[in-house]
Amino acid sequence: MILRFTPYTAELRHAFTIATASRTSTPGMLVEIEHDGIIGYGEASMPPYLGETQASAAAFLAQVDLGRFPDPFQLGEILPAIDALAPGNTAAKAAVDIALHDWIGKKLGAPWHRIWGLDPAKAPVTSFTIGIDTPEVVRQKTREAAPYKIIKVKLGRDPATDRALIDAIREITDRPITVDANQGWPDRAEALRMIEWLATRGVIFIEQPMPKENPDDTAWLRERSPLPLIADESVQRLPDVNRALGVFDGINIKLMKCTGLREAHEMITVARALGLKVMLGCMTETSCAISAAAQLSPLVDWADLDGALLIKNDVFLGTTVVDGKITLNDLPGIGVVKR
Repeated sequence: MILRFTPYTAELRHAFTIATASRTSTPGMLVEIEHDGIIGYGEASMPPYLGETQASAAAFLAQVDLGRFPDPFQLGEILPAIDALAPGNTAAKAAVDIALHDWIGKKLGAPWHRIWGLDPAKAPVTSFTIGIDTPEVVRQKTREAAPYKIIKVKLGRDPATDRALIDAIREITDRPITVDANQGWPDRAEALRMIEWLATRGVIFIEQPMPKENPDDTAWLRERSPLPLIADESVQRLPDVNRALGVFDGINIKLMKCTGLREAHEMITVARALGLKVMLGCMTETSCAISAAAQLSPLVDWADLDGALLIKNDVFLGTTVVDGKITLNDLPGIGVVKR
Protein backbone atom coordinates (compact mmCIF):
# COMPACT_ATOMS: atom_id res chain seq x y z
CA MET A 1 0.00 0.00 0.00
CA ILE A 2 1.23 3.47 -0.91
CA LEU A 3 0.21 6.44 1.26
CA ARG A 4 0.20 9.97 -0.16
CA PHE A 5 -0.88 13.19 1.55
CA THR A 6 -1.29 16.81 0.44
CA PRO A 7 -2.11 19.95 2.46
CA TYR A 8 -5.49 21.52 1.71
CA THR A 9 -7.29 24.57 3.08
CA ALA A 10 -11.08 24.72 3.13
CA GLU A 11 -12.26 28.25 2.33
CA LEU A 12 -15.52 29.12 4.09
CA ARG A 13 -18.42 30.87 2.38
CA HIS A 14 -18.95 33.00 5.50
CA ALA A 15 -16.87 33.71 8.59
CA PHE A 16 -17.65 30.95 11.09
CA THR A 17 -17.93 32.07 14.72
CA ILE A 18 -18.53 29.94 17.80
CA ALA A 19 -18.48 30.84 21.49
CA THR A 20 -14.68 30.83 21.67
CA ALA A 21 -13.29 31.68 18.22
CA SER A 22 -13.91 32.82 14.63
CA ARG A 23 -12.31 31.77 11.35
CA THR A 24 -12.70 32.07 7.57
CA SER A 25 -10.81 28.89 6.61
CA THR A 26 -9.95 25.48 8.02
CA PRO A 27 -6.62 23.71 7.42
CA GLY A 28 -6.78 20.13 6.28
CA MET A 29 -4.92 17.27 4.70
CA LEU A 30 -6.03 15.13 1.76
CA VAL A 31 -4.88 11.51 1.81
CA GLU A 32 -4.70 8.80 -0.85
CA ILE A 33 -3.99 5.11 -0.33
CA GLU A 34 -3.16 3.19 -3.49
CA HIS A 35 -2.97 -0.58 -3.78
CA ASP A 36 -3.72 -3.06 -6.53
CA GLY A 37 -4.59 -0.24 -8.95
CA ILE A 38 -7.27 1.21 -6.65
CA ILE A 39 -7.08 4.57 -4.85
CA GLY A 40 -8.93 5.25 -1.62
CA TYR A 41 -9.49 8.86 -0.55
CA GLY A 42 -9.38 10.28 2.97
CA GLU A 43 -9.34 13.66 4.64
CA ALA A 44 -8.26 15.35 7.86
CA SER A 45 -10.05 18.57 8.84
CA MET A 46 -8.28 20.46 11.62
CA PRO A 47 -10.04 23.48 13.11
CA PRO A 48 -7.60 25.19 15.49
CA TYR A 49 -9.30 24.07 18.71
CA LEU A 50 -8.48 20.42 17.87
CA GLY A 51 -4.80 21.18 18.34
CA GLU A 52 -3.72 19.69 15.00
CA THR A 53 -2.07 21.52 12.12
CA GLN A 54 -0.97 20.67 8.61
CA ALA A 55 2.57 20.37 9.97
CA SER A 56 1.58 18.00 12.77
CA ALA A 57 -0.55 15.92 10.41
CA ALA A 58 2.30 15.66 7.90
CA ALA A 59 4.71 14.65 10.66
CA PHE A 60 2.32 11.98 11.90
CA LEU A 61 1.45 10.61 8.45
CA ALA A 62 5.15 10.39 7.62
CA GLN A 63 5.41 7.80 10.39
CA VAL A 64 2.68 5.60 8.90
CA ASP A 65 4.16 2.60 7.10
CA LEU A 66 1.31 0.75 5.42
CA GLY A 67 3.78 -1.38 3.51
CA ARG A 68 4.22 -3.62 6.54
CA PHE A 69 0.61 -4.75 6.34
CA PRO A 70 -0.07 -7.41 3.70
CA ASP A 71 -3.84 -6.93 3.40
CA PRO A 72 -5.79 -3.62 3.42
CA PHE A 73 -8.85 -5.51 4.68
CA GLN A 74 -7.20 -6.11 8.07
CA LEU A 75 -8.57 -2.96 9.67
CA GLY A 76 -8.52 -4.61 13.10
CA GLU A 77 -4.73 -4.87 12.80
CA ILE A 78 -3.88 -1.75 10.82
CA LEU A 79 -5.88 0.95 12.59
CA PRO A 80 -4.91 0.09 16.20
CA ALA A 81 -1.26 0.01 15.10
CA ILE A 82 -1.61 3.47 13.55
CA ASP A 83 -3.43 4.76 16.64
CA ALA A 84 -0.53 3.55 18.80
CA LEU A 85 2.09 5.52 16.84
CA ALA A 86 1.45 8.70 18.87
CA PRO A 87 -1.24 10.13 21.14
CA GLY A 88 -3.75 12.58 19.72
CA ASN A 89 -3.57 13.27 15.98
CA THR A 90 -7.18 12.05 15.69
CA ALA A 91 -7.93 13.91 12.44
CA ALA A 92 -4.77 12.57 10.76
CA LYS A 93 -5.70 9.08 11.95
CA ALA A 94 -9.24 9.58 10.61
CA ALA A 95 -7.86 10.46 7.18
CA VAL A 96 -6.11 7.08 6.97
CA ASP A 97 -9.17 5.26 8.32
CA ILE A 98 -11.44 6.92 5.73
CA ALA A 99 -9.04 6.18 2.86
CA LEU A 100 -8.80 2.51 3.88
CA HIS A 101 -12.57 2.19 4.06
CA ASP A 102 -12.85 3.85 0.67
CA TRP A 103 -10.29 1.43 -0.79
CA ILE A 104 -12.02 -1.61 0.67
CA GLY A 105 -15.45 -0.54 -0.57
CA LYS A 106 -14.05 0.07 -4.04
CA LYS A 107 -12.36 -3.32 -4.01
CA LEU A 108 -15.66 -4.95 -3.04
CA GLY A 109 -17.64 -2.78 -5.47
CA ALA A 110 -20.09 -1.60 -2.81
CA PRO A 111 -20.71 1.50 -0.67
CA TRP A 112 -20.20 1.09 3.05
CA HIS A 113 -23.86 1.58 3.92
CA ARG A 114 -24.54 -1.61 1.94
CA ILE A 115 -21.58 -3.45 3.45
CA TRP A 116 -23.01 -2.62 6.89
CA GLY A 117 -26.48 -3.67 5.71
CA LEU A 118 -28.07 -0.24 6.22
CA ASP A 119 -31.13 1.18 4.49
CA PRO A 120 -30.26 4.52 2.83
CA ALA A 121 -33.90 5.56 3.08
CA LYS A 122 -33.41 5.77 6.87
CA ALA A 123 -30.78 8.50 6.56
CA PRO A 124 -32.00 11.55 8.49
CA VAL A 125 -32.25 15.15 7.42
CA THR A 126 -29.19 17.26 8.14
CA SER A 127 -29.23 20.50 10.04
CA PHE A 128 -27.63 23.60 8.55
CA THR A 129 -25.30 25.51 10.86
CA ILE A 130 -25.42 29.25 11.53
CA GLY A 131 -22.50 30.67 13.49
CA ILE A 132 -22.58 33.54 15.96
CA ASP A 133 -23.03 36.84 14.14
CA THR A 134 -25.04 40.05 14.11
CA PRO A 135 -28.83 39.66 13.93
CA GLU A 136 -28.77 41.09 10.40
CA VAL A 137 -26.28 38.49 9.15
CA VAL A 138 -28.09 35.73 11.04
CA ARG A 139 -31.32 36.66 9.27
CA GLN A 140 -29.49 36.53 5.92
CA LYS A 141 -28.01 33.12 6.71
CA THR A 142 -31.40 31.86 7.83
CA ARG A 143 -32.89 32.82 4.47
CA GLU A 144 -30.05 30.93 2.75
CA ALA A 145 -30.89 27.89 4.91
CA ALA A 146 -34.46 27.74 3.60
CA PRO A 147 -34.00 24.30 1.91
CA TYR A 148 -33.06 22.67 5.24
CA LYS A 149 -35.54 21.20 7.70
CA ILE A 150 -33.53 21.94 10.86
CA ILE A 151 -31.32 24.90 11.70
CA LYS A 152 -28.37 24.56 14.04
CA VAL A 153 -27.25 27.75 15.74
CA LYS A 154 -24.06 28.44 17.67
CA LEU A 155 -24.63 30.20 21.00
CA GLY A 156 -22.59 30.72 24.15
CA ARG A 157 -21.39 34.32 24.09
CA ASP A 158 -23.76 35.98 26.62
CA PRO A 159 -27.50 35.69 27.35
CA ALA A 160 -28.48 38.90 25.55
CA THR A 161 -26.57 37.96 22.38
CA ASP A 162 -27.88 34.39 22.48
CA ARG A 163 -31.49 35.52 22.79
CA ALA A 164 -31.07 38.09 20.02
CA LEU A 165 -29.76 35.43 17.63
CA ILE A 166 -32.67 33.08 18.32
CA ASP A 167 -35.15 35.95 17.91
CA ALA A 168 -33.50 36.88 14.58
CA ILE A 169 -33.97 33.33 13.29
CA ARG A 170 -37.57 33.26 14.49
CA GLU A 171 -38.28 36.43 12.50
CA ILE A 172 -37.53 34.42 9.35
CA THR A 173 -38.61 30.82 10.00
CA ASP A 174 -40.45 28.52 12.38
CA ARG A 175 -38.26 25.53 11.48
CA PRO A 176 -36.95 23.46 14.43
CA ILE A 177 -33.67 24.69 15.89
CA THR A 178 -30.84 22.83 17.60
CA VAL A 179 -28.41 24.80 19.75
CA ASP A 180 -24.68 24.24 20.22
CA ALA A 181 -23.32 26.28 23.12
CA ASN A 182 -19.74 24.97 22.69
CA GLN A 183 -19.21 24.92 26.50
CA GLY A 184 -20.23 28.58 26.65
CA TRP A 185 -22.53 28.51 29.72
CA PRO A 186 -20.34 27.89 32.80
CA ASP A 187 -22.99 28.91 35.36
CA ARG A 188 -25.48 26.08 35.72
CA ALA A 189 -28.35 28.21 37.05
CA GLU A 190 -27.96 30.67 34.18
CA ALA A 191 -27.68 27.75 31.74
CA LEU A 192 -30.95 26.34 33.05
CA ARG A 193 -32.72 29.68 32.64
CA MET A 194 -31.47 29.92 29.07
CA ILE A 195 -32.57 26.38 28.23
CA GLU A 196 -36.01 26.95 29.74
CA TRP A 197 -36.37 30.01 27.48
CA LEU A 198 -35.07 28.12 24.44
CA ALA A 199 -37.65 25.39 25.03
CA THR A 200 -40.33 28.02 24.35
CA ARG A 201 -38.67 29.00 21.05
CA GLY A 202 -38.88 25.70 19.14
CA VAL A 203 -35.45 24.36 20.12
CA ILE A 204 -35.25 20.55 20.20
CA PHE A 205 -31.94 19.89 22.01
CA ILE A 206 -28.79 21.54 23.39
CA GLU A 207 -25.24 20.50 22.55
CA GLN A 208 -22.51 20.84 25.16
CA PRO A 209 -24.01 23.62 27.29
CA MET A 210 -21.29 23.59 29.95
CA PRO A 211 -17.48 23.13 30.03
CA LYS A 212 -16.41 19.51 29.68
CA GLU A 213 -14.48 19.85 32.95
CA ASN A 214 -17.80 20.20 34.83
CA PRO A 215 -19.62 16.85 34.44
CA ASP A 216 -21.28 17.16 37.86
CA ASP A 217 -22.80 20.52 36.96
CA THR A 218 -23.91 19.13 33.59
CA ALA A 219 -25.57 16.18 35.35
CA TRP A 220 -27.36 18.67 37.66
CA LEU A 221 -28.50 20.59 34.59
CA ARG A 222 -29.69 17.45 32.80
CA GLU A 223 -31.92 16.48 35.74
CA ARG A 224 -33.72 19.83 35.43
CA SER A 225 -33.51 20.62 31.72
CA PRO A 226 -36.71 20.54 29.67
CA LEU A 227 -34.57 19.73 26.58
CA PRO A 228 -32.17 16.83 25.92
CA LEU A 229 -28.46 17.56 26.38
CA ILE A 230 -26.03 16.18 23.79
CA ALA A 231 -22.30 15.73 24.47
CA ASP A 232 -19.80 17.10 21.97
CA GLU A 233 -16.49 18.15 23.50
CA SER A 234 -17.15 15.82 26.45
CA VAL A 235 -17.20 12.74 24.19
CA GLN A 236 -14.25 12.37 21.88
CA ARG A 237 -13.57 8.65 21.58
CA LEU A 238 -14.99 5.25 22.50
CA PRO A 239 -14.01 5.22 26.22
CA ASP A 240 -15.85 8.52 26.69
CA VAL A 241 -19.24 7.05 25.74
CA ASN A 242 -19.75 5.25 29.05
CA ARG A 243 -18.86 8.42 30.96
CA ALA A 244 -21.70 10.27 29.20
CA LEU A 245 -24.33 8.08 30.84
CA GLY A 246 -26.19 10.04 33.51
CA VAL A 247 -24.59 13.30 32.38
CA PHE A 248 -26.03 13.64 28.87
CA ASP A 249 -29.00 12.27 26.95
CA GLY A 250 -26.97 11.61 23.82
CA ILE A 251 -23.62 12.02 22.09
CA ASN A 252 -22.33 13.78 18.97
CA ILE A 253 -19.87 11.60 17.06
CA LYS A 254 -17.40 13.24 14.68
CA LEU A 255 -14.91 11.28 12.58
CA MET A 256 -12.21 13.88 13.21
CA LYS A 257 -12.51 13.41 16.96
CA CYS A 258 -12.75 9.62 17.11
CA THR A 259 -10.16 8.59 14.44
CA GLY A 260 -12.63 7.56 11.76
CA LEU A 261 -15.37 5.20 10.66
CA ARG A 262 -14.28 2.09 12.54
CA GLU A 263 -14.40 3.70 15.96
CA ALA A 264 -17.47 5.77 15.10
CA HIS A 265 -19.36 2.57 14.31
CA GLU A 266 -18.27 1.10 17.64
CA MET A 267 -19.34 4.25 19.48
CA ILE A 268 -22.82 4.04 17.96
CA THR A 269 -23.13 0.42 19.08
CA VAL A 270 -22.12 1.24 22.67
CA ALA A 271 -24.31 4.35 22.82
CA ARG A 272 -27.35 2.37 21.70
CA ALA A 273 -26.64 -0.32 24.30
CA LEU A 274 -26.61 2.41 26.97
CA GLY A 275 -29.83 3.97 25.73
CA LEU A 276 -28.17 7.17 24.54
CA LYS A 277 -29.32 9.16 21.52
CA VAL A 278 -26.79 9.52 18.71
CA MET A 279 -25.94 12.46 16.48
CA LEU A 280 -23.42 12.52 13.63
CA GLY A 281 -21.51 15.78 13.36
CA CYS A 282 -18.65 17.20 11.34
CA MET A 283 -16.07 19.94 11.01
CA THR A 284 -15.82 22.14 7.91
CA GLU A 285 -14.95 19.27 5.59
CA THR A 286 -15.04 18.42 1.91
CA SER A 287 -17.50 15.92 0.51
CA CYS A 288 -14.85 13.25 1.18
CA ALA A 289 -15.18 13.16 4.98
CA ILE A 290 -18.87 14.17 4.85
CA SER A 291 -19.69 11.27 2.52
CA ALA A 292 -17.74 8.90 4.75
CA ALA A 293 -19.73 9.93 7.83
CA ALA A 294 -22.97 9.77 5.82
CA GLN A 295 -22.45 6.03 5.34
CA LEU A 296 -23.31 5.68 9.04
CA SER A 297 -26.25 8.08 8.96
CA PRO A 298 -29.07 5.48 8.77
CA LEU A 299 -28.00 4.40 12.29
CA VAL A 300 -28.43 7.75 14.04
CA ASP A 301 -31.16 10.01 15.38
CA TRP A 302 -29.82 13.33 14.10
CA ALA A 303 -27.19 14.50 11.65
CA ASP A 304 -25.27 17.72 11.26
CA LEU A 305 -23.36 16.90 8.09
CA ASP A 306 -23.34 20.28 6.40
CA GLY A 307 -19.56 20.85 6.43
CA ALA A 308 -19.15 20.64 2.66
CA LEU A 309 -22.05 23.06 2.18
CA LEU A 310 -20.18 25.69 4.20
CA ILE A 311 -17.08 25.74 1.98
CA LYS A 312 -16.54 27.11 -1.51
CA ASN A 313 -13.64 24.96 -2.76
CA ASP A 314 -14.85 21.38 -2.38
CA VAL A 315 -12.57 19.05 -4.36
CA PHE A 316 -14.92 16.05 -4.27
CA LEU A 317 -18.41 15.10 -5.42
CA GLY A 318 -20.27 12.73 -3.10
CA THR A 319 -23.26 12.51 -0.80
CA THR A 320 -25.85 15.18 -1.55
CA VAL A 321 -28.61 16.87 0.40
CA VAL A 322 -32.00 16.71 -1.32
CA ASP A 323 -34.89 18.63 0.24
CA GLY A 324 -32.85 18.75 3.45
CA LYS A 325 -32.29 14.97 3.59
CA ILE A 326 -28.96 13.17 3.40
CA THR A 327 -29.06 11.26 0.12
CA LEU A 328 -26.58 8.41 -0.25
CA ASN A 329 -25.42 7.30 -3.68
CA ASP A 330 -24.40 3.86 -4.95
CA LEU A 331 -20.75 4.71 -5.61
CA PRO A 332 -18.46 2.13 -3.99
CA GLY A 333 -16.46 2.90 -0.87
CA ILE A 334 -17.35 6.17 0.83
CA GLY A 335 -19.23 7.33 -2.26
CA VAL A 336 -17.02 10.07 -3.74
CA VAL A 337 -15.24 10.99 -6.92
CA LYS A 338 -12.52 13.62 -7.19
CA ARG A 339 -13.37 16.70 -9.24
